[in-house]
Amino acid sequence: MAAGTGRGSARVLVVAGTHGNEGNAPWLLRHWQAHPEALERRGLEVELVLGNPEAFAARRRYLDRDLNRCFAAELLANPGCQEREVRRARELLALHGPVGELPCAVALDLHSTTAAMGNALVLYGRRPTDLALAAAIQADLGLPIYLHEADAAQTGFLIERWPCGLVIEVGPVPQGVITAQICRQSQLALESALAALARARAGELRLPAGLTVHRHLGSLDLPRGVDGAPLACLHPERQHRDWVPIRSGDPMFSSADGTAVAYQPSPGAVDEPVWPVFINEAAYGEKGIALSLTRRERWPIEPAWAAALIALMAG
Repeated sequence: MAAGTGRGSARVLVVAGTHGNEGNAPWLLRHWQAHPEALERRGLEVELVLGNPEAFAARRRYLDRDLNRCFAAELLANPGCQEREVRRARELLALHGPVGELPCAVALDLHSTTAAMGNALVLYGRRPTDLALAAAIQADLGLPIYLHEADAAQTGFLIERWPCGLVIEVGPVPQGVITAQICRQSQLALESALAALARARAGELRLPAGLTVHRHLGSLDLPRGVDGAPLACLHPERQHRDWVPIRSGDPMFSSADGTAVAYQPSPGAVDEPVWPVFINEAAYGEKGIALSLTRRERWPIEPAWAAALIALMAG
């Protein structure tokens, strides 16, 4: 369903329910489909899509494979892979991909998380268009940016198949639960993104002098025994403290008898403060991730970023 100025506008894909057990964005999607004027922005045409309808109907994160890991080129091109989420990824690209039936220039993927991430943006790499859009939203709302890159174990994300895209991630909220606060934060971030894209479409995008990113360093699992069972859980001082820096020697894990296990940088790593994100995200246990660690960096804005997004939105 589209909302916007019609002919001559740039299409933006808004995806909700990429994970079928995240209910807040799909609930908003129904509202936007009934009231498309809520997302109208000058020069934009918004395509609203439920990412994984089958998993959403089953109230499961996915059926065969995590849809948000199904967009790797080699997986999409493999005719022998007919898992349901891979087929859905191909369908989304055929309909709304850059050369699809109704091609979109930008993909905005709406998620919720059990971790205390607040209202945050996630980027997968350093494309100038993505950085420009994230910088504009951060200047508007002050949202933190998690830059997930250089992680060979985590690939194939949806937004990587579009020329520009980012994830709007809001939490904490239990899986399958809809709350007004999470929905409101999701809507605010989406509205800010659309406003920035409309400015870029009009050639009026202005970016701040710099942006703050939390660059992915790696992920940690819980300590485990030879049978794979956890030997400890996250320490109480870590729980619900996403974006709060930790240092060498700070408690990281806690055994069943209350013994604390301290954080220590990996061998050869710089001993410096790190910022944890996605702490105890429920869906990441199967991936062997208890939390991810980032380095907080301040980057100057490069003029090429705005120019790239303006050129993309101009079509």
